[in-house]
Amino acid sequence: MNGVSSVTDYPRPGQANPVVTPEVIAAVEASVKENRCVTVNEIATHLHMSHGSAHHIVHDKKLKIFLRFSFDSPS
Repeated sequence: MNGVSSVTDYPRPGQANPVVTPEVIAAVEASVKENRCVTVNEIATHLHMSHGSAHHIVHDKKLKIFLRFSFDSPS
């Protein structure tokens, strides 16, 4: 090895900032409480985040949303 003894991933220039913050989680929760039929894509679009981040918050916080499927392409 090159003398590095830590396995921590230190921030690097150009590395993406984490988008899942307490403020964002609260905004997702508020969006779901306002409309239980909201889709993950609608949450992501409304809060300007990726589908994956929105899904992560909904899944990890076990937010109860009604599944609604759309076969239309997202706009």
